[in-house]
Amino acid sequence: MKLPDSARAVVIGGGVAGCSVAYHLARLGWGEVLLVERHELTEGTTWHSAGFVGQLRSTVTQTKMIMYSAGLYPELAELTGLDPGWRGVGGLRLATTPERVEESLRLAGAAETYGLDLEVLSGARAGELSPLLEVADVRAALWLPGDGWLDPALLARALAAGAEKLGVRIRTGTEVVGLDVVNGGIAGVRLAAGAGREGAGGAQPDREEWTVRADVVVIAAGAASGRVGRLAGVDIPVVPIKHQYVVTEPFGVPSSMPTVRDPDNIVYFREEAGGILVGGYIRTPEVWDTPAPLAEPRTLFPADMPKFQESWESATRRVPALGRTGIAKAVHGPEAFTPDGEFLLGETAVRGLWTAAGFCVHGLAAAGGVGKVMAEWIVDGSPEYDVFGMDLRRFGGHARSASWARARALDSYSKYYDIVYPGEERTAARPLRRSPAWVRHAELDAAFGEKAGWERVNWFGCNAAPEPVAGADGTTAAPPDSAAETRPLGWAGRVWSPAVRAECLATRDAAGLFDQTSFAKLEVAGPGALEGLQRACAGRLDRPVGSVVYTQLLNARGGIEADLTVTRLAADRFRLVTGTAFGVHDAAWLRGHGLEVRDVTSAYACYCLWGPRALDILGELSPDDLTFGYLKAREISVGSVPVLAQRVTFVGEFGWELYCPAEYGLTLWDALMEAGAPYGMRPAGYRAIDSMRLEKGYRVWGLDITPETTPLEAGLGFAVARDKEFLGREALAEPSRTLFCLVLDDPRQVCLGGEPVRLGGEPASRVTSGGYGHRVDRSIAYAYLPSGTAPGTRVQVGVTGTWVDAVVAVEPLYDPAAERVRRLPA
Repeated sequence: MKLPDSARAVVIGGGVAGCSVAYHLARLGWGEVLLVERHELTEGTTWHSAGFVGQLRSTVTQTKMIMYSAGLYPELAELTGLDPGWRGVGGLRLATTPERVEESLRLAGAAETYGLDLEVLSGARAGELSPLLEVADVRAALWLPGDGWLDPALLARALAAGAEKLGVRIRTGTEVVGLDVVNGGIAGVRLAAGAGREGAGGAQPDREEWTVRADVVVIAAGAASGRVGRLAGVDIPVVPIKHQYVVTEPFGVPSSMPTVRDPDNIVYFREEAGGILVGGYIRTPEVWDTPAPLAEPRTLFPADMPKFQESWESATRRVPALGRTGIAKAVHGPEAFTPDGEFLLGETAVRGLWTAAGFCVHGLAAAGGVGKVMAEWIVDGSPEYDVFGMDLRRFGGHARSASWARARALDSYSKYYDIVYPGEERTAARPLRRSPAWVRHAELDAAFGEKAGWERVNWFGCNAAPEPVAGADGTTAAPPDSAAETRPLGWAGRVWSPAVRAECLATRDAAGLFDQTSFAKLEVAGPGALEGLQRACAGRLDRPVGSVVYTQLLNARGGIEADLTVTRLAADRFRLVTGTAFGVHDAAWLRGHGLEVRDVTSAYACYCLWGPRALDILGELSPDDLTFGYLKAREISVGSVPVLAQRVTFVGEFGWELYCPAEYGLTLWDALMEAGAPYGMRPAGYRAIDSMRLEKGYRVWGLDITPETTPLEAGLGFAVARDKEFLGREALAEPSRTLFCLVLDDPRQVCLGGEPVRLGGEPASRVTSGGYGHRVDRSIAYAYLPSGTAPGTRVQVGVTGTWVDAVVAVEPLYDPAAERVRRLPA
């Protein structure tokens, strides 16, 4: 086949990912799409996949992608006449411990919000559905009739055939030897083909080499994606990890046997050719340490049965017949894992160079959905679903470190089937990024969390001890232990501390000092900065120097791509502050719309001083006028430290965000702590922030607001300047749904996000975020409901299998007139 000199898009990789992306690009009308594969189709990592398809996932986007994939198979069969390899036998997920039963009930609640068919079964009923199972220890099981498994080779071939019918050209036996980058954008792909293979002496003389010009290239090369990315100078943190399963000799297992996952025993199995395929996730995984992954087709490693012993023993306990059956073959191959166990999708730092990689064992199930979102992203500028949790840009520069990526990927693999409790922190590859005041936090017994590599204080252990009670005779006594009375029930009480309440109340009554150095900070400056930001932001930015504007960046559908503040530092200089993990994403969005952006996150420390005594405390340290208004910024001195003070709050109390150059950070923290002590100020962490922001109705991007929700739906119409032009303006319409505040009747039943909400006894929504408000002593949740829903309407919220009554409340619950925020403290 003679290849063209140019293509509209080149897809690198002939596994399910690459074939799906090519198919969906063509389905959206793109012609001149070329797919190249070094070997034959599927011969990288796709061919040895176990093929499990479990539709129920931890996020709504993952589940939507897999549900879409299931609907794609009939379409492929009709288009191509080929069997896409789908075996819809249903799936069982077993629970053998009380903790796993709790997790199962939460998953069942999530399934209701996704519209996913699911039933919670007894162990005995699970045994009836799959008679080979030993179920005496099974406390419950989830039955998902829409689950099953796929033959990976058949699926890839059906996708490839569908792509070719739509005009895609596929070339196998063709290696990518270079990627051409011009002025920060992809310009072409250098290819090589022929009988010779690259060896120790380099390229063989009989290899034909040529270049295909293209300004869109998608790297979907599985475990080799990192190596291909480096040809363009970009880092794709894929870590090839060895994964093993076995297939038994046939012993009459029916082809209708459901798939089975037994996460408490870290094992899974399904029928295969009359026998059973058994796989598991070992606690001591190994990285495939090679500079050239997938250089040879159909790569497998020697069987390692000693390492597989735990998985095999677990399987034989669950299916006793396995103990009387021999092993026909072991499949021990590489799988492309990532630092957090999620896909790597989206555009790289090189304009026009995209990736769809890191399928982490479970990627085959979502292959159709991956192709859909990637094609929409490339063609339309944003996908239908919120895919930030899979966006390559969720990682910062630290992901370039191979040692960091490996440590995190190995940790993700080894805990693949572990219960992940909300708020639970992983410890691998930590600490990495630390605030200048980190050492002081550690001295105060801080409980650290991690986000985007940053160590952040969840709460301070020094605040956990209750205050002594003063007696009538002037003596003090230890207070009664009320922790058991205030600890939330269930999962919400697992990762919890009474310190959070103490920090909230101190902020309400005196002041709290919060370290938010991890804020992502971006600067846009120079001629055209104002005009460019005015187009990108929904809010009005043409305000006097020293103004702070809360605003959103919208996509063409009006969905919220970013939620941030913009401070005008000079006529042509602006500083944008966004969430810790969102800086790379937000900067890329702005650059994609023609703005020059500089990331200055590491240049500045940021401490937030909030509370009614904040003015007194800062007044002890600064001779400057501190009475400037809300949403204003001023340069001041705090002791000997130069500071940019911004009258902004995320907790609903008077105060400032205080920014200083990083080298002054420790000095500023120490000065504020010393000045605040006489006023009752306490250091405080992110759990207190989250509690207080719920009471004020402040939204969090990625939870309450996403690329799938508009500002009008989210109750953020006040932040939109409808009388100016901005991206997404034309798509804004009166919403049919609105984000509402819910107050649960039982204050110890606390939502964590994802819980189902029923209105009039019928499924209506899901909780976007929730928690306990310590200043109002209420259990609070947020959910999208029909816009006409009236305050006082009764709803029900499913909290770990228990339906809790709740009421739609007028928000905000705390200080509804915002007097504590806007007025100077008395």
